[in-house]
Amino acid sequence: QFRHVQQLTYSLIEWRSQILSGTLPKDELAELKKKVTAKIDYGNRILGLDLVVRDDNGNILDPDETSTISLFKAHETASKRIDERIQEEKSLQQSLDLRGQPIFNSTHTYSLYVNFKNFVCNIGEDAELLMSLYDPDLSKFISENYLVRWGSNGMPKEIEKLNNLQAVFTDLSSSDLIRPRISLVCQIVRVGHMELKDGKKHTCGLRRPFGVAGGHLQ
Repeated sequence: QFRHVQQLTYSLIEWRSQILSGTLPKDELAELKKKVTAKIDYGNRILGLDLVVRDDNGNILDPDETSTISLFKAHETASKRIDERIQEEKSLQQSLDLRGQPIFNSTHTYSLYVNFKNFVCNIGEDAELLMSLYDPDLSKFISENYLVRWGSNGMPKEIEKLNNLQAVFTDLSSSDLIRPRISLVCQIVRVGHMELKDGKKHTCGLRRPFGVAGGHLQ
């Protein structure tokens, strides 16, 4: 249990550093705060401490301003969510490979390495390629975008990165690895001109969705 709580604490310290850095977008910051509060509630449960009742944004509910019935329902929901998380952790720890060793250590984070070789698509103009991990069952992206700027000449805009386009998707947790399906999705954005109807005027550097590709990782 000490080792388990130790890993939970390390995760909280890392996430706290990300929050204090001030570099996260607003939506990612809100999502990270939810992960922090969920991790704290989970740690309190396995240590036998009191359950803190929170709202959907992770803020502690004020008993002086919240009705007893609302507090009770929120407590039930939070307790059920934590119990489900504990069951997931137990199921994960019981999953053994052929050698009798755990397939995944639930207290570690994992990474996915991507080596981008080439992009073949008849666009005729510059393009931006946005690659990210996607959960098709929840219909949401679970990672940030890896951006590659591709020139109209069929080569990277940053020519020094030719044959060296690599990315690592980090901080994948054990809960990510037990998702039923994970896809790698590439969104293609066309960057160029667009002629206007009134005369020969045209825009420059206009970004327009052009296509999308994807493949299942598991």
